[in-house]
Amino acid sequence: MELSSGFYGRSNPHMLSTSGGKAMGKLIEATHEPAGVEINMKPVLDIVEDIFERATPAAPGAIMQVDASESDERALHYSSLEQMMDVLSATINRISCEITYRLSIGEDAHSTTLAVAQIVKGYSWDAKIVLALAAFAMTYGEFLLVVQLYATNPLAKDVALLKQLPEILTRADLLKPKFDILANLINAMVVVAKCTVEFKGLPSKYIRPEDPELSSANADIPSAVYWTIRSTVICSSQIMGLINMGHEFLSSTTDAWELSSLTHNINSIYNDLVEKLNRCRQRINERKDIEAFETLVRLFDAIHIDNMKILKALIYAKDDQAPLWDGTTKQRVSIELLRRRSVLLLISDLEISERELIILEQIYNESRVQPTRIESQYEVIWIPIVDRSTTFDDTKRKQFESLQAMMPWYSVGHPSMIHPAVMRYIKEVWGFNKKPLLVVLDPQGRVANPNAMPMMFIWGSMAFPFSKLREEALWKEETWRIELLADSIDPSIINWLTDRKFICLYGGEDMNWIRKFTTTAKAVAKTANIELEMLYVGKSNPRERVRRNMTNIELENLSHTLSDISLIWFFWVRLESMWHSRAQHGVTVRNDLIMQEILTMLGFDGSDQGWAVISRGA
Repeated sequence: MELSSGFYGRSNPHMLSTSGGKAMGKLIEATHEPAGVEINMKPVLDIVEDIFERATPAAPGAIMQVDASESDERALHYSSLEQMMDVLSATINRISCEITYRLSIGEDAHSTTLAVAQIVKGYSWDAKIVLALAAFAMTYGEFLLVVQLYATNPLAKDVALLKQLPEILTRADLLKPKFDILANLINAMVVVAKCTVEFKGLPSKYIRPEDPELSSANADIPSAVYWTIRSTVICSSQIMGLINMGHEFLSSTTDAWELSSLTHNINSIYNDLVEKLNRCRQRINERKDIEAFETLVRLFDAIHIDNMKILKALIYAKDDQAPLWDGTTKQRVSIELLRRRSVLLLISDLEISERELIILEQIYNESRVQPTRIESQYEVIWIPIVDRSTTFDDTKRKQFESLQAMMPWYSVGHPSMIHPAVMRYIKEVWGFNKKPLLVVLDPQGRVANPNAMPMMFIWGSMAFPFSKLREEALWKEETWRIELLADSIDPSIINWLTDRKFICLYGGEDMNWIRKFTTTAKAVAKTANIELEMLYVGKSNPRERVRRNMTNIELENLSHTLSDISLIWFFWVRLESMWHSRAQHGVTVRNDLIMQEILTMLGFDGSDQGWAVISRGA
C-alpha cells in the first residue's frame, strides 16, 4: 500500500497538554501487566545510545574510523549483552515489525503506540521505553548505515538502489536539516529513558515507593512511556517516508513543526522527571548520611586493636590507596603509615589563620628535632571542612593548596575525602564551629581529647599524649609564675630567669605612654641598682599600630620586642587557652589564684590603658 504524504497521527493540541498527557498515561497504565521478571536495561540503553551517536549522518559516503582499543572495548561490552539479548531480541524485532506494518497500512500513531504497549505489557516501565527505543534504533541504524556506506561499499549501493535512496542521498542540503530535527527528538527520548532507568535502579533501602518524591514520579512515568513510544513511532514514520517518497518527503516543511512540538513535550516530561529524580537523590543521600553518621557513632563506641578502622572511616579514600599528602616529602602516602600511632586531627575550614599555622608549625618542628623522644611520638593530619553546598571552585582549590603547602604534617589529598556524615560528626559530637580543633586519637583510635589546642598552645609537645589526665597532671605542677606566662614566646626569658633578673612584660598601643613608662622604669631600676629586662607584648589582636610600635621601640632602644608579630598574638591566645583549659576542669575565678591572674591579664588587654607586670627569676 502506498504511503500517503504527511505525518502520521498528527498531535492533537489537547493530547500535548498536561491533562491530555495524563490521560494518555492512564491508557498505558491500563495495559501494564508486569510478569515480575526484573531486567537491568542500562546495558541495552547504552547500546541504543551508541547506535544513535554513531548513526548521526555526516557527509554521504563518509567513513567513520574506530581505533583498536575502542573496538576491543565494544567487543567486550557486546559479549556481556549476548545472554540478555537472547531474551529481548524477539520482543525488539516484534515491536519493529509491528510499527512498520501498522504505518504501512496507514494506521495512526496513537493506535500504533497502544499496540506497542500491548507487546511490552509484561515488562517494567523502564524496559517498555528502552525496548521501544531499541526497535527504532535498529530501523534508524540500518538506514543510516546505508547512507554512510553507499558511496564506497557496493553492497550498500545496491541496497540504496532497491530502497530508491540515490536521489535523496544527492540532496545532503535537504537531508541534514531533516535529520537535525529528528536528532533533537531522539536525544530527548534518550534522556527520558535514562531517567526511567535510574528511577528503576534507586536503592529500595533508602527510598520507598510511598515516599512523596518517588510516588510523585511513579505517577508521571506512564505518561512518559506513552509519549516516548509514540515518538519512536513518529520517528519510524519519518524514515519510512524518506524511503518511500524521497525528494517529495524531503521538501515537506509540514512535519518540522510536529516534530518540534513533540520534542518540546518530551523535554518537558524530562525536566519534570529529572527534578523529581534530583529530589529522590537528595532524599537517598540524606538517609545514607544518617546511616553513615550512626555507623560512625557506633564505630567510636567500639573497641579496636588499632586506629585503622577509625581513620579510614574519617578519611573516605574509596579506591585511592594513598589518600594522605605528606607535607614533608610532598608525596601522596598510605594511611597505613599511621597504624597504632597517636594521631592529632587538626580540624579547620579554609579560613584558618596563618598565625595559628606558624605557631603550630613551630611546635611541630621542635618535636621532630629528636624523633625518638616520647614527646615526639605523634602525627598530625589536617582535616579541612569545606561547605559542600557551594562549589569547590578554582579560588577555593588554590586556597586549599596554599594552606596545604604551609603544613609540614599530613593532610587529606582533597577536601572531598571528608564525607558529609564525618563533617556532621565533627560538628555535632566534637563541637567544631569555625574555630580550629585539635582532636587527639590514641593508638587504638579512641578520642583521648576532643580539643588539645589549648594544651598544645600552653605546653607544646610536652603535653603528649594530650589526654585529660595529662592535662590535670600538668596543672598540678603549675603556679602563677613568669615561666607559665611567657617562657615559650621568647628564648631570652629563660636566660633572664636563670640570671635572677627582674622581668617586666608590658603592653598597650599608646606610643607616648610606652616611651614614658620604659624611660621611668629604666631610671627606677638604675637607681635601685637592679637588673631589669622589659618585653613588649602589645595587644591580643595586633594591628598596624602595634607593628609600628614594635619598630619604634627597637629604633629608640626602649625595650625588647618579640621577633615576630605573630608571637604577640600567641602570647594572648596562650592566656585564653589557659582560661579554657582551667575552666574545663571545673576551676573558677572564685577558688583559683591562676584563674584570677589570667582574668586580670585579659582585663589589661581589654582596656585602652598601658599596663605592666613585673617578676623576678627564682
